[in-house]
Amino acid sequence: MADERKANERDAAGNKPGFQPFDPATIEPYIVKDPEALTVNFARTIEQLGKAASAWLAPRESGEKVDTVSEPMVDMVKTLSKVSEYWLTDPRRTLEAQTLLLGSYFNIWSRTLGRLSGEAQDAAPDPHGKDKRFADEDWVKNPFFDFLRQAYFVTSDWAEKLVTDAEGLDEHTRHKAGFYVKQIASAISPSNFVTTNPQLYRETVASNGANLVRGMKMLAEDIAAGRGDLKLRQTDTSKFAIGENMALTPGKVLAQSDVCQVIQYDATTEKVLKRPLLICPPWINKFYILDLNPAKSFIKWAVDQGHTVFVISWVNPDERHATKDWESYAREGIGFALDTISQATGEDEVNAIGYCVGGTLLAATLALHGQEGDKRIRTATLFTTQVDFTHAGDLKVFADEEQIDLIERGMKTTGYLDGSKMATAFNMLRASELIWPYFVNNYLKGQDPMPFDLLYWNSDSTRMPAANHSFYLRNCYLNNTLAKGEMTLAGKTLSLKDVKIPIYNLATREDHIAPAKSVFVGSKFFGGKVTYVMAGSGHIAGVVNPPDKMKYQYWTGGPVKGEFEDWVEKAKETPGSWWPHWHDWIKAQDDRMVPARKTGGTMNSIEEAPGSYVRVRA
Repeated sequence: MADERKANERDAAGNKPGFQPFDPATIEPYIVKDPEALTVNFARTIEQLGKAASAWLAPRESGEKVDTVSEPMVDMVKTLSKVSEYWLTDPRRTLEAQTLLLGSYFNIWSRTLGRLSGEAQDAAPDPHGKDKRFADEDWVKNPFFDFLRQAYFVTSDWAEKLVTDAEGLDEHTRHKAGFYVKQIASAISPSNFVTTNPQLYRETVASNGANLVRGMKMLAEDIAAGRGDLKLRQTDTSKFAIGENMALTPGKVLAQSDVCQVIQYDATTEKVLKRPLLICPPWINKFYILDLNPAKSFIKWAVDQGHTVFVISWVNPDERHATKDWESYAREGIGFALDTISQATGEDEVNAIGYCVGGTLLAATLALHGQEGDKRIRTATLFTTQVDFTHAGDLKVFADEEQIDLIERGMKTTGYLDGSKMATAFNMLRASELIWPYFVNNYLKGQDPMPFDLLYWNSDSTRMPAANHSFYLRNCYLNNTLAKGEMTLAGKTLSLKDVKIPIYNLATREDHIAPAKSVFVGSKFFGGKVTYVMAGSGHIAGVVNPPDKMKYQYWTGGPVKGEFEDWVEKAKETPGSWWPHWHDWIKAQDDRMVPARKTGGTMNSIEEAPGSYVRVRA
């Protein structure tokens, strides 16, 4: 009874606890004070928007760029049509879907009317209360914006439910439909428009539209910088320079091939592990994610632990590299680096690390080495690497026969995939965090983004050789040939069972590119012992996590058997970075030490680290 009385208590105005009545005075910041100045700035905004349109049209009119926007749009329409077909072919299902949506709208409308009339409202829990797009307090305090916010979430949740509940869809179509619905929902969020975002509306009124003038000027600049495509700026790129305040670990470029440079880093300890360490980064991004700055550089930390570190720095390819395929990257990349290490140190046994697709290439190369009797790599560490692509996440949306054929036709004209295409695909995986907040900040608020080294690296995109990228899409995402034992490299059919060396397989719990479950399942295909470790956070932050920061955590457990969820449930959680755990694992394989090596040995270096290949921008 006491609890019931407490639940029905009201204040002097008759409102229940937690209710905040609407105050008409709160509309003051939304009233235009200087219509004339606002009108002038709207005209200037349209002028800048015209310049943006010209920057977009110019390369298309000259024939420099062929617009292919319509083709992915066609795929989206075809995919979503299959969902619509399920709901519209049966009047009963159509009515059910409409009733669910309209009933939700009616409930929101009733609550809003009641609130405006001063009725007491229950403070119901808000499942979307932590969404950063709606952090401004007026999204809840102001009835108009609160209605928009609630209607948006009801609509987007309803659309996702239509995909989930549609029967008769194959798994790939359902996956694509769900992805496209999320992209549309992110794009039409009321937080992305001036008149439906309270903060944007207030800023526009307060500055008389000057924010929009600045924003459209930035939009025109970014389209011009992208040579007809929008090159969305996520950070202030003027604050960073490779080799000046990024990628600073001392070392030298010892050798280079058509596809890579090989860097050795200077020792900082009197003794080093006998086995050198070779890092094979992804060619989809540049290697200096592992050497952003001294405070969070994995490369520097590994050097300080006594590793003789070598890194492959991939070329930023152009039309000359069109025919460079996976065999080229295995031979002229990994094989070339192993030859360089042997020449520089005299060692024929190394520890190797592969990151993301660099790890997939490393695994395939190890399978090839297994058939060829090449035993130079004695342990392999894989960072967020997939070898089985059954559970490969949202990137599989872009990997069906029709879309790969479209990409291949585009690459045929240039010999490569433009780096911006891959960067856009990655950003779309987290559009609500990596696209639309910057669109709002840059082009609607008219504010320059803050300097952030990680986002500078993210924007420093690389091109992909046509042959390499086609092989990757078809053999990994489309046909999963490496896991099936069907991948052919150098004329040999590869089997991961031939990889019998110890594997340290690192996944990250929130990874949207190489999901932790996918990495776990892939661990079962190797022929040797695999130590599976799952770190906290995502694809980048979970890997680049220096021990002194004491951030996140990692999980260790038993053998890679059974279901992923069962492994996680039984795993041991340890606070902080996984780096020391990995270093102990490396020493457990071979802890022999030798005097610190002179960089390059008797080899003549080409240039100082980080080298020239990494400085080439797409």
